Amino acid sequence: MLTFTEYTVEYIRDPFGIISGKRYEFFIQLDVPEEDELYEENGVSIRAVVKVEGGEFSLVTYDLLETTTGRLLDFDLEDDEEELLAQFCKEHLPEE
Repeated sequence: MLTFTEYTVEYIRDPFGIISGKRYEFFIQLDVPEEDELYEENGVSIRAVVKVEGGEFSLVTYDLLETTTGRLLDFDLEDDEEELLAQFCKEHLPEE
């Protein structure tokens, strides 16, 4: 199970109007137990991009990163963890 400890969220500016909807980038730090396969000594973070368009929300992409180095980790979340991530991002969107 994912435990989110801290996060930041920013609106992704699209000055040329190339992408549809509004995109937001989340950086989320995780608390990962040592026995979990995702565990990294330097911590694990998620960079997630979400889209809001016409009242609909979707998780566009995410990357798992080693927190201190930003190194990309070669792991994917389980389906239920991905749903938990999407729900977290949806609940923490900035007010419009």
